[in-house]
Amino acid sequence: MADLTVAIANIIFFFALLGVYLVRSAIVGRRRTARTEADGGSLFLNKRTMEMVYWVLEPLIDFLAALHITPNMVTLFSLLPAAGAGVALAFGWFGLASVLAVMATFCDILDGLLARKTGVSSNAGEVIDAAVDRYGEMFFLGGLVYYYRTHDQVLFIVLAAIIGSFMVSYVTAKAEAMGVPAPRGAMRRGERAAYLIFGAAFTPLSKAVFANSPSLAVHELPIILALTIVAVVSNISVLQRLGAIIEALRAKDKASAEAATETPEPIVSKPDPSAGQV
Repeated sequence: MADLTVAIANIIFFFALLGVYLVRSAIVGRRRTARTEADGGSLFLNKRTMEMVYWVLEPLIDFLAALHITPNMVTLFSLLPAAGAGVALAFGWFGLASVLAVMATFCDILDGLLARKTGVSSNAGEVIDAAVDRYGEMFFLGGLVYYYRTHDQVLFIVLAAIIGSFMVSYVTAKAEAMGVPAPRGAMRRGERAAYLIFGAAFTPLSKAVFANSPSLAVHELPIILALTIVAVVSNISVLQRLGAIIEALRAKDKASAEAATETPEPIVSKPDPSAGQV
């Protein structure tokens, strides 16, 4: 019952914020930011939801800046709720895990906004942020691996979600390292987090409603459905990204080869004979 109460409170909190933001949008317009406009949203995480999250976090940015909290502090702090979410999932406390995962995700957004506001953005900070993101995602999915360790079918889905999640990040990083534009594709980290958090939040409700059902798939349908979507879409996205990167690299190599063949060979003149050879 405690976990169900936490899950219901989390769901009510989200939809209350969404309702307030929609009313605010209707009265004074949507809260657009450069980041949401550049990101553009996607099929799996729409722009309006992203705008709402940034709007909610804006007061926190000023508060943290006033306290001289650095972006790296926020980034490293996010590991605590992320690890807590993993532990909660390992014991089947899906409602608590969803709240802790929301905290970790908010910290992940806050650190970048705080860095831009205070003018301390750096490549070193981006590396720390990327590493912490990977750890945080692994905590969440690792907790599910432990929880479903005796259920082969669901465990396979969790492992497929892990592979897809990390390969999406890897392929994007590889494209940047190879000097080609990173393809956007679906199931970036924000989308994966949104699906998995919603899945975790609604799972206690599913357990309560279908308490008499003997089927695990019915009991825990929301998180299993979220994992399936992440597993399938992320792995499809990896293949699409790889194809786009390979095409871009081939085009880049072809352009380099053509440029090399079009460059005329330098004219080398015969040296003048020395005075002793005349």
